[in-house]
Amino acid sequence: MEVKQFFGGIHVPHYKSFTEHKAIKEASLPEEIIIPLLQHTGAPNEPLVNVGDKVKAGQKIGATDKFVSAPVHASLSGTVTAIEPRPFITGQMIDSIVIAVDKNQDKLELANNDLDKVSKEDIINAVKEAGIVGMGGAAFPTAIKLSPPPDKKVDALIINGCECEPYLTCDHRLMLEKPAELLQGIKLLMKMLSVEEAYLCIEDNKDDAIEAVRQENDDPNIVLLRMPTKYPQGSEKHLVKAALDREIPSGGLPFDIGALIQNVGTCVAIYEAVKYNKPLIERVVAVTGQNLKDPQNLMVKIGTPLSHIIDECGGIVEEPAKVVVGGPMTGRAQETLNVPVVKGTTGVVVLPPDMALEDMEYSDCVRCCKCVEHCPMLLYPNQISIYCEAGMIEDALEWNTMDCIECGICAYVCPSKRPITQLVQRTKPLIRELLSKR
Repeated sequence: MEVKQFFGGIHVPHYKSFTEHKAIKEASLPEEIIIPLLQHTGAPNEPLVNVGDKVKAGQKIGATDKFVSAPVHASLSGTVTAIEPRPFITGQMIDSIVIAVDKNQDKLELANNDLDKVSKEDIINAVKEAGIVGMGGAAFPTAIKLSPPPDKKVDALIINGCECEPYLTCDHRLMLEKPAELLQGIKLLMKMLSVEEAYLCIEDNKDDAIEAVRQENDDPNIVLLRMPTKYPQGSEKHLVKAALDREIPSGGLPFDIGALIQNVGTCVAIYEAVKYNKPLIERVVAVTGQNLKDPQNLMVKIGTPLSHIIDECGGIVEEPAKVVVGGPMTGRAQETLNVPVVKGTTGVVVLPPDMALEDMEYSDCVRCCKCVEHCPMLLYPNQISIYCEAGMIEDALEWNTMDCIECGICAYVCPSKRPITQLVQRTKPLIRELLSKR
């Protein structure tokens, strides 16, 4: 099938060689886990346990009856020692359940359901109970995503295996090591959505993953698409354009044009939830970077502190280091290593001193228009950044700031080192506040 190119984007250095050929390894048990009650887009959970309670691995410990939400579970057995605000990857303090981990862990109790006999209702209930969210980083509750409005007919399922962000290799390794589980997850999604075809999109720099899935795939309705390696190929809007030649309207969502997109990690989690009743209590994290002694792809229990997995990989080579959760283009630099791995944590990147600049000075826009040339959303980041910096909210809205996907390309190519993405991130809440008053 012909794959459509999208305008803009860039070819960034991959930096994937640190971990792309390393098999997934089980991380050791931490002494303490921190389970934030808000790990998803939506309403925060309320604790279902109290300080002093003993909890088992897989036990639901936080939930809410609000519509857009996803429950949280204890990833390891232990004793609740605190329910209090703790540092989160965004820099905020989030109410969290802190658990002292038992040295001797009981085996997780799992079911063994017959996938041929599960109904659509069984699938959506399993996904909801497991607390599954989008594992590519957005962390939107999957059960909500799989329930589009009745007037939005989904006829195409797209599976995102592009992993276009530098350094990250967790999805790559999942496709290599768990292709059967991935494909079973895709089939469950096709059944749930009543779609006839699914498109598994993998960038062409992952030939081994493409071949692993091809050999395992026995369903002609699951179409493998070899995508050009280009950032941000994995963005929803650009994936839909490349795979289906459909365009999501401004302010719209994929289901507005009959598409639904899921990450490969989410597909594997869905398979495990439906097959085994396994909640989302662990995920693969690429712990990587030039400033790490022994980069690894680790299977990490949710709630494990960053400090633990960095130590597991030999520790930091040289200070000062910048630790970024997620990829370097869209991730967030951390002030402390006491923040936990959460459901949406794709990677932990440890950058060396020469890439760990702090308080970088920037200058005025020089009108070179490099950001405009490369913007995959066809925006004018130069003009938008000026309005955002000046607090001109109405003007920022008029120039379609809300359509920005915060890919980071504009800041990456800017010769003036302007923090365009950060300015947009700071302004979007102000635009939402403005719109709410209209």
